[in-house]
Amino acid sequence: MLSYEEYRRCTLCPRLCGVDRTVMHGRCHTGSEAAVARAALHHWEEPSISGKNGSGTIFFSGCSLGCVYCQNQAISREGHTGKTVSAETVAEAMLRLMSMGAHNVNFVTPTHVAPTVAEAVRIARERGFSLPVVYNTSSYERVEILREMQTTVDIFLADFKYMSYRLAEKYSFAEDYPAVARAAVAEMVRQTGAAVFSADGLLLRGTVVRVLLLPGALIDAKRIVKHLYESYGDSIYISLMRQYTPPREDTGYSVLSRCVTAGEYNSLVDYAVSLGVKNAYTQESGVAEESFIPSFDGSGI
Repeated sequence: MLSYEEYRRCTLCPRLCGVDRTVMHGRCHTGSEAAVARAALHHWEEPSISGKNGSGTIFFSGCSLGCVYCQNQAISREGHTGKTVSAETVAEAMLRLMSMGAHNVNFVTPTHVAPTVAEAVRIARERGFSLPVVYNTSSYERVEILREMQTTVDIFLADFKYMSYRLAEKYSFAEDYPAVARAAVAEMVRQTGAAVFSADGLLLRGTVVRVLLLPGALIDAKRIVKHLYESYGDSIYISLMRQYTPPREDTGYSVLSRCVTAGEYNSLVDYAVSLGVKNAYTQESGVAEESFIPSFDGSGI
């Protein structure tokens, strides 16, 4: 069972930094107290998650992966914005989002504060919370920690960023990412099983894996889709994303300074179709806009 003792010699993520986060920040840029940058209805997730009313997203500050192109870099890095919160405060936000009509509560980047998340869900459920819980993750996860979240999480909304060890090291300083993500997604699918939907098409339980196409990384994205489909078939949903937005800051890699082309994205979609993928979400053109990045102003906390 996860407890706050995890923060004293932290091994919550594959970085295994071992830092006592009660006295200093770990690799995630966070101490032992969670920080939340926004808790509000969000309409830009996959249709079965956002639905009509929106997903009740709770954005945690800090991140254990740290991609150079992160669209949420305002909250993911050292010196991030965000209000320090207790599990009690997070539980109150969950209940407030439910009262606003959210279809679920969606924890964004929860890995490094998993004990706080688990405690918040426990408190909220004791007070009547009844929505599905979404774990929105980079998939840079330890299987052991995911297993501890089994009774907490209903839906995994998981990125699969790289099959290439070279790209993983280059863009996220995590050469082990491909192996870690493969194991993590396998555990997510084991926990949730095949997708279960409500009568009106909202996801109640299951795993959605996102493949964000990066500029110049079409071959790697196709390798990811091939792996996912060969491993899980249509028991999962694959979300093919073209919304990569070049960061304002220089990443050091010129290829990342442009958006994905229509030709690159269409090639990825065509490849998925050729494999036989049926359960897929695709995106229209024009989605690589700043409007997909919410205002991290502490709303809802």
